[in-house]
Amino acid sequence: MFCGSTLLGSVELDIIVKLMLAALAGGLVGLEREKHGRPAGLRTNLLVAVGSCVMVIVSEAFFVKYAMYNAESALRIDPSRVAAQIVTGVGFLGAGVILKEGATVRGLTTAASLWTVSGLGMAFGMGFYSLGGIATILVLVSLSFLKRLDPIIRKDRFLTLTVTAVNRQGLLEELQDIFNLRKLLVSDLSSSLDLEENEIFYQMVITQQQKRVGHELTTAIRQLEGIKKIHYH
Repeated sequence: MFCGSTLLGSVELDIIVKLMLAALAGGLVGLEREKHGRPAGLRTNLLVAVGSCVMVIVSEAFFVKYAMYNAESALRIDPSRVAAQIVTGVGFLGAGVILKEGATVRGLTTAASLWTVSGLGMAFGMGFYSLGGIATILVLVSLSFLKRLDPIIRKDRFLTLTVTAVNRQGLLEELQDIFNLRKLLVSDLSSSLDLEENEIFYQMVITQQQKRVGHELTTAIRQLEGIKKIHYH
């Protein structure tokens, strides 16, 4: 059935080992994601790894089964097409776990782990055990241990703030003074004016440093004249 070396001369044993290793790798990554409450957890990652492994094994089987057909025949076999389609298919699956909330994007790490897990399954499916094992360790290290560096790394926080108020002169300057006092940077600003109600609406994306300031800003802004609504996330 397959060309090349097999474990103890058994094709079935070779397939079982590949599938078990792929399941183990996907399960370990999925367990870490499950532990942190991510939408793509243990079962999802395990299934992606095993599915990718199965598809690679099947693609190899097709190539061996129809090896007698050369380039001149009507039937042409290209095992690499299956691998390419796996990458594309998992890309759509990963897109389903990415959520955008204002200026914040969540789920990128989970989507990346799904994409990587498919690669682990493909590696084991091709019999690259050392590649799959080393890659699994690197993935687990990046997901588990590198996360501990988050408190050490200085990084910006983004806050989306919306303010609805009576349209009057000087309001925007007063808001800017509040931000400047706290050394906050407005990275994006949009506004709209309701002529009938004489209301102005501001939506701002604010770059913060370290701490959360949403409640503090709300307390300061509500003291301004004509403020009707404040919302942040």
